[in-house]
Amino acid sequence: MQGGLNWELIAMVAGAASAAVIAWDSLAASGEEGKGGIRRGLLEIAWPVLFIALMGMLLKFTEFSAVLLLASVLTGIIWLFDAKVLRKRRAEGASEPVVVDMARAFFPVIVVVFIIRSFLVEPFKIPSGSMMPTLLVGDFILVNKFSYGVRIPVVNKKVFETGEVKRGDVVVFRYPADPSLDYIKRVIGLPGDKVAYKGKRLTINGEAVQTQPAGAFTDGGLNRYPAFMEKIGEHSHVSMVVPSEPPVRLHEVRQFPHRDNCEYNDDGFSCTVPPGQYFMMGDNRDQSADSRYWGFVPDDHLKGRAFLVWLNLGDLKRVGNKID
Repeated sequence: MQGGLNWELIAMVAGAASAAVIAWDSLAASGEEGKGGIRRGLLEIAWPVLFIALMGMLLKFTEFSAVLLLASVLTGIIWLFDAKVLRKRRAEGASEPVVVDMARAFFPVIVVVFIIRSFLVEPFKIPSGSMMPTLLVGDFILVNKFSYGVRIPVVNKKVFETGEVKRGDVVVFRYPADPSLDYIKRVIGLPGDKVAYKGKRLTINGEAVQTQPAGAFTDGGLNRYPAFMEKIGEHSHVSMVVPSEPPVRLHEVRQFPHRDNCEYNDDGFSCTVPPGQYFMMGDNRDQSADSRYWGFVPDDHLKGRAFLVWLNLGDLKRVGNKID
């Protein structure tokens, strides 16, 4: 039995119940004032619930920024149409329709959230241990959306540059095999770089990445793994290895674009990064599904650079940790 709430089912039930209330109100004859007040009170709950449920269900088919854009356009049209057309036709003293009241309240909030998430800062939650010890499961992080350029939301078209991707940056990006999913990894290789990981040693363009022992890291259970302080580009951070794991699990390597740029064997792999793309790896070096398995990340898939842990309900000491 799986734990947790089925939010998709909850959204469907809440949406259906709200739609039923709205349909009932539209079919009901006008009653006395008290009953009208009751109906309006129900509608003031039903319309927002229906709107939120529908927007939530859309997340199954598209990304959150697209849902925010649609929500802002829809509420803006309702508010504008009422202001320019319907308001002039209402009898003097007549109350504003609930759906218009909702749109007027939601529109500015949605627009502000859309602008902040699209161009400034976007929050993410770490779902796996692939970036341990740098990031832990349950970390809520902030991502700088203008680190590498300003992009048109939804279509992700870069309109102008604001900075360059650097080796060692921790980046959130759209997973190449399924762009509806967001991944977070460390940039190991820039376009043209040759990245190799053999015998548990990482090299970039023939030079071994500087490392020194940093004790052991406990993964929250009974497992302790060797940890190393390493320096990639301008970033110094702790990585970890799992002695029992191979440098690459050959049976998990997929076919991907520019696969012929890589060579694999029992000792590890080496890849030459194509133009306009990046090679990503997790700091949990031997327990990370990353570029060695599913390929390179195109520039237009980058969402931004992670820079801060702003919340972890299981470990409040992590709040405020900078991400290097």
